[in-house]
Amino acid sequence: MERVVITGMGVISPLGNDIETFWGNLIEGKSGISTINTFDTTHHKTKIAGLVKDFDADALLGRKEARRLDPFCHFAMAAAEQAWKQSGLDLDTIDPERFGVYVGSGVGGIETLIHNVDLFRERGPRKVSPMLVPAIISNMAAAQISIKYQAMGPSMAPVTACSIGNTAIGEAFRLIRYGSADVMFAGGAESGVNGVSLASFENATALSTRNNEPEKSSRPFDANRDGFVMAEGAGILILESLSHAVARKAQIFAEVIGYGASSDAYHIVASHPEGKGAYLAMKSALRDAAISPKEIDVISAHATSTEVGDRSETLAIKQLFGPIANQIPITANKSMTGHLLGAAGGAEAIALVKSIQEGIVPPTINQEQPDPLCDLDYVPNDARKADLLIGLSNSFGFGGHNAVIVLKKYL
Repeated sequence: MERVVITGMGVISPLGNDIETFWGNLIEGKSGISTINTFDTTHHKTKIAGLVKDFDADALLGRKEARRLDPFCHFAMAAAEQAWKQSGLDLDTIDPERFGVYVGSGVGGIETLIHNVDLFRERGPRKVSPMLVPAIISNMAAAQISIKYQAMGPSMAPVTACSIGNTAIGEAFRLIRYGSADVMFAGGAESGVNGVSLASFENATALSTRNNEPEKSSRPFDANRDGFVMAEGAGILILESLSHAVARKAQIFAEVIGYGASSDAYHIVASHPEGKGAYLAMKSALRDAAISPKEIDVISAHATSTEVGDRSETLAIKQLFGPIANQIPITANKSMTGHLLGAAGGAEAIALVKSIQEGIVPPTINQEQPDPLCDLDYVPNDARKADLLIGLSNSFGFGGHNAVIVLKKYL
């Protein structure tokens, strides 16, 4: 079996549109949550989100191409370009048949869909864009990346809700590990912050309404949390077989050593209250990595800032790690980024790579009054230096999808 390494990373997020800005803001404990200024929220209960700022799709893609694509594709293309440049790969030296793309999105081009439905109702069918269907389908980010980089190997857009990023990374890891590819783009992208999506989540009482304090609205594991915060962006990595990376003398940032997936088989939106699916996915990932629980040095939690989600994940960690559960630092990136939905896993994988590289665990901010049922070490409020060799990253999604990856410092 091939060893699989990470040789490129790219991120678009509420905390910044490049790796260093994103990482710097994470370890400083800065919040990327702000008042929504992209549409009218007058009649909404929730008026806050994690928005991507200072992003110019026209400059990246050209005005004509940018207009043909939904913003989730804009974010994906930008993150992929960062990862490609960082990797130092050259199309002339890659076998295109062994170069693939696994990049997904939870809701795809929902902004484009809503815009065209409005046009249809207001001005009739002749005003609907002929590019509507290509713009809204969730596989289009993967397709656009494949076209740009002439990746003719396996291409897939996993749709596992908020676990998409880890599903994509894990499945790409398996593909390379078993010799079916040399290089893969992997991750997720999302641009779902709009009036309709916001209304749906807020009517389900799932969102925070801490509108007067946006930066304090996402508070995983805190007793005073009142829901999650929607966010947008992209997180995309380049995975490569170790032999391929070494042959071209690539810089290697980390190694992927394990992947586990499971289903709660419980409810379409609620986490299993006992964390059974989360436990199974983590256990599977450790087994796949051929390591024991005591070898995990840090956990990047899914931790969306909902009561049932935070508590069930805590229970799952306790079940798997037993008496050492409270000795492992746990970070919740969503306390700062908000929930990037299908892009969360990719962005959080990048954060975990940086954490392992630099020996710093980002904080879980807004820890003011701990939930008594969430009593592990969540690295409250301030980043922490630590010796880190192996980290585990959790991503869970609607429908009960769970995906967990294990990353290791490259030695």
